[in-house]
Amino acid sequence: MTAVTPPAGLQRHPQLPPAVQRLLICLASGVVVALMTGKSGSTTAPTSGITATFKAAEAYVWIALGVVLWLAIEGWRRYGATIKKETREITAGPVELFRQRRVKYPTYLAFLALAIYLPNILTSFWQEVLVGQIAPYVLLAVGLNVVVGFAGLLDLGYIAFYAVGAYTAAYFTGSLPVHPPFVLNPFYAIPFAILAAIISGVILGGPTLRLRGDYLAIVTLGFGEIIQLVANNLNGVTGGSQGITAGATNPQTVPPYAVHAAGVHYSWPEPELLPGNHLPWYYLILAMIVIVVVLFHFLENSRVGRAWVAIREDEVAAEATGINPLKYKVMAFAIGASTSGLAGAFFASKNAFFAPGDFPFQASVLVLVFVIFGGMGSLPGAIIGAGVLQYLPQLLRSHIQQPDLYAYYGAILIVMMIFRPQGIIPSRRRARELGLAEAGVGSADALGGQGAAP
Repeated sequence: MTAVTPPAGLQRHPQLPPAVQRLLICLASGVVVALMTGKSGSTTAPTSGITATFKAAEAYVWIALGVVLWLAIEGWRRYGATIKKETREITAGPVELFRQRRVKYPTYLAFLALAIYLPNILTSFWQEVLVGQIAPYVLLAVGLNVVVGFAGLLDLGYIAFYAVGAYTAAYFTGSLPVHPPFVLNPFYAIPFAILAAIISGVILGGPTLRLRGDYLAIVTLGFGEIIQLVANNLNGVTGGSQGITAGATNPQTVPPYAVHAAGVHYSWPEPELLPGNHLPWYYLILAMIVIVVVLFHFLENSRVGRAWVAIREDEVAAEATGINPLKYKVMAFAIGASTSGLAGAFFASKNAFFAPGDFPFQASVLVLVFVIFGGMGSLPGAIIGAGVLQYLPQLLRSHIQQPDLYAYYGAILIVMMIFRPQGIIPSRRRARELGLAEAGVGSADALGGQGAAP
C-alpha cells in the first residue's frame, strides 16, 4: 500500500522541544519587562526608548532573570514531586504538633504579643502604614474569606459594604449633609454601621444567590458599582463626589472615637494630629481584629461553618442532606458584610473625611487577591495575605520607580500562583482539593463549581 504524501501546504512543521519553548517564553517575558521598566520614548522619536533601554545594563538583568526563571521551572518539573514529598515528610511532625491545643493556642498568644509590641519598634511612617493600609484590609480579607473561602461564593462588589459602613457611621455622627434624628458617639455608631452592612448583604444575597459562578460574580460587581454611583450622585445626602468634607453644606467631618464613661475621658487623636501618634488607633483596630478572628474561628467550627463547607464542596449533595443552600449563602453574605461594615466605620472615624472614590471596584479585586494569596478558607491565611500584599508596595516604593511598581507586584503574584496555588497558609480542605485536582480527581474550583472533591 503506497503512503500518501500530504500537500505541501498541510505538512506539519517540526516543533521545538517543550523545554526550548519555555526558554523562549521566559526570555520574551524578560524582554517585555525590560521594555516596561526601561526608558520612555517621545512623540518625535518613538523608538528612542527601546534603543536606550537595551543600551542600559538593567535590560540584560531582566533577561538573565528570565533565564533563571526558566531554570527554576525546569528544575521544578524534574524534581518538584521529590521536593514536595520530602517537604511533607520534614514538616509533618511540626504541623501535627501545632495542631495540638497545648501548642496551637500558646503560639497564637505569642503572635498576639508580637502584634502588640510591633509598633513600638517601627517608625511613624510604618505605623501609619499599619493603621491606614494594612489593618483595615486585614478586616476586609477576614470578612471576604467567609464568603469566598468558607461558602465558596465569588463576590466582586465586597468593597460596597465597606462604603455602607463608612457612610452609616458618618450619618449617625451627624457628618453628612442630611442629619440623623439623634447624633451618636462614633463608638455607638459602630453597631448601626454593622447592621446596615448586614442588611445590604441580605438585600444583595436574597434575590441573587440562586445564581452561581460567573453570573453571581457579575451581579455582585454590579452591586458594588451601584453603591459607588449612588454615593457619587446623591449630593444632598452623601456629599456627592466631594464626599465627607467640612464646608457650607456640611459643617463638620466625622469625629474621632472618644470614651466618656465611668470617670474615664479619652479621645483618639484627630487626623491632623496623627503624625507620631498612631498607636491609639493601631491598638483600637487590633482589638477589633482579634474579636472578629476569635468569633469567626468558633463560627468556622460550628454547624453553620460545616454547612458552608458542604455547600462549597457540593451544593446538590448538601441540599440532599437537608441543608438549605439559600439560607446559608445569605448568612455568609450577611456575616462577611458585617466585618466590612466594621472596617468602614473605623475608616470613617480615623480618616475624618472620605469620598466615593475611596471605594473603587479595584479595591474589591484587591481584597479577593489577599484571600487567594493567603489561602482560601484559612483565617491566618487571610491575615497574612493582606499583611504581605499591603506591605510589599510600601517596601518596593522606596526602591523602585512608581510607574514600575505594579509590574514587580504582578510578577510576585504570578510566581506565587504557579508554585504555590493553595496560598501561603491554606486550609487543610483547600490543600487537599488542590492535591486531588493535580492527581486528576475532582476539581479545585471553589468558586461556584459543582464539587471540589469527591
